[in-house]
Amino acid sequence: MSLDWISRAERLDALPPYVFARLDELKVRAREQGLDLIDLGMGNPDGAAPQPVIDAAIAALQNPHNHGYPPFEGTASFRQAITTWYQRCYGVELNPDSEALPLIGSKEGLGHLALAYVNPGDVVLVPTPSYPAHFRGPLIAGAKIHPIHLTAEQNWLIDLSTIPEAVAKQAKILYFNYPNNPTTATAPREFYEEVVKFARHYEILLVHDLCYAELAFDGYQPTSLLEIPGAKEIGIEFHTLSKTYNMAGWRVGFVVGNSDVIQGLRTLKTNLDYGIFSAIQKAAETALQLPDEYIQDVQQRYSTRRDFLIEGLGKLGWKISPSKATMYLWIKTPPGQGSTEFALDVLQQTGVVITPGNAFGEAGEGYVRISLIADCDRLGEVLRRFRQAGISYQ
Repeated sequence: MSLDWISRAERLDALPPYVFARLDELKVRAREQGLDLIDLGMGNPDGAAPQPVIDAAIAALQNPHNHGYPPFEGTASFRQAITTWYQRCYGVELNPDSEALPLIGSKEGLGHLALAYVNPGDVVLVPTPSYPAHFRGPLIAGAKIHPIHLTAEQNWLIDLSTIPEAVAKQAKILYFNYPNNPTTATAPREFYEEVVKFARHYEILLVHDLCYAELAFDGYQPTSLLEIPGAKEIGIEFHTLSKTYNMAGWRVGFVVGNSDVIQGLRTLKTNLDYGIFSAIQKAAETALQLPDEYIQDVQQRYSTRRDFLIEGLGKLGWKISPSKATMYLWIKTPPGQGSTEFALDVLQQTGVVITPGNAFGEAGEGYVRISLIADCDRLGEVLRRFRQAGISYQ
């Protein structure tokens, strides 16, 4: 039966096409044609979660008390694990009862935060390129997005001086993310100090996405926004267990920071969901308590893949500086080819899936993102297919 008599909400029409959904369609067609796909598109870690995490989940499943509705604010033990982790990693003290909130993945929290704090017409500052949830949530809430254009010349760092004074005075929220997805850029502590000063002056809520904090290499240690004096008065920080702990499908993350803002998000969520299955929260606790050796192994895995692929692509003409963090490479498309055109050519000619940079905003045009989510044997096959198909930077 046709439902052409009912129209969709206008908020859906404001959303650009979601490139990962489009890529999924193309991947299905490619598989139907018999292609052996190597999917380096999404940031979807390969392999299982650590065995202690799996064991904790199995044990929690055996406990009948974990099968009912969880507390809206998350279990007390998971919230305590979150705040203990922040103290250990960043020296940041947080109240587990008021300054930490478990989430069904950070994407859910980022989107719901906009619904909790953005009214139609509110000005929200969002870098371009950026993780799509940073601008899609505000768009759904009816925000007026002011894009902050990032450039390679500025090392993909936000240049606050490019934000007009009139816009800054109207702005309500600034979303940002370092180590950065998709550009892999990192930010020095001085940058965070400048952002906090800027936000306090203009009374802007800072929303920082720290989901790649542990995926740092070569001795680099990312900064938490909450390390900066005064940041907790005007900011919150999101984190996820998806990347570091191979728990993408488990859907678990958290937000920490300003207690008033977190309470507002909690109030919205009590009307929309019942939180995370308690067994998953128990597993997430275990992940946050894993020894440093586990993190070091993860870092070694991704840095080895990074170096292998950079060297191989270098022989095909690409000049790529090693990234200090994240699980991606951010590379220029060959001269004369746009992001979407190049990504589609690569898929059709080689069966390798990469993400066009314009999926992350207009300033991502001319780049593609490659996820380091396959081992070096498989990445070697990627390079072999590129050579065979003549995919090079020329």
